[in-house]
Amino acid sequence: MIRLIAWLMLLAACAAQADAELHAGDSVLQLEFDRGTFSAGDAEILEWVQRSADMVSRYYTRFPASRATIRLAQQPGEGVHGGKSFANPNAYIRVQLGREVSAAELRSDWVLVHEMTHLALPDTGETHAWLSEGLATYVEGIARVHAGNRSEADVWAEEVRSMPRGLPEPGDRGLDHTHTWGRTYWGGAMFCLLADVDIRRHTELRFGLQDALRAILRESGGLAADWPIERVLRTGDAAVGTHTLEDLYGQMRDKPVTPDLMALWRELGVLPAGNSVKLVDDAPLAAVRHAIMKGP
Repeated sequence: MIRLIAWLMLLAACAAQADAELHAGDSVLQLEFDRGTFSAGDAEILEWVQRSADMVSRYYTRFPASRATIRLAQQPGEGVHGGKSFANPNAYIRVQLGREVSAAELRSDWVLVHEMTHLALPDTGETHAWLSEGLATYVEGIARVHAGNRSEADVWAEEVRSMPRGLPEPGDRGLDHTHTWGRTYWGGAMFCLLADVDIRRHTELRFGLQDALRAILRESGGLAADWPIERVLRTGDAAVGTHTLEDLYGQMRDKPVTPDLMALWRELGVLPAGNSVKLVDDAPLAAVRHAIMKGP
């Protein structure tokens, strides 16, 4: 009898830890989590992962890896606590998820989209972590707007509030040599915003940073590839017919560059309004703002 009970308990444990297989286009996502342990419920967990994968697939035209394993690690409390992405030898994402996470928190989550976005860029090394983290920070909000998961005003408000953290401070030696949190995440996102605006201006809205990133993924295969940053930027520039990425990197890699962000946002028609922003459509670069948030 004792052996039978032990066997039944083992079967129950195996069932609780059973994997789930999801699909994003032709890509297969293997989800590993302990079923029945998150307060939001298994169905909400599966929907969250599928929604995140679909948003990233829409932005890039496909999911950045043909197969990926996503492991949800339990943590005390609520919310999505953070994640890590790897691609050697296979795509793997580990996300720390609070046992008391709610369905509302999953619907508004940015962490999994951020981590999935990492899979789309070749590994350029720790010196250039600002590009990887900055791209994921910048793309996350826009991809969610494209999918109707976040408002445009909310994304611009976050940039107005947080992007100044990426500006150089005294002693800064450029993006490649200043590895503070602010310069890595928001300095990288600032590079992406400047590049996106410049590409759209020079191509008369025919192309944007999104087109360059799609080409980089298409040519490299994503994070599993080891590419020098020069090749990454050259590939993106070739796809949109500009030298924006290479020129901007040349300016910002070794020395501090302090763009007038408030002036840029005014030109885009993004005006601070309390904790939010007001979007103005008669601004000089309002069409650029619309193109960024509408997508191809």
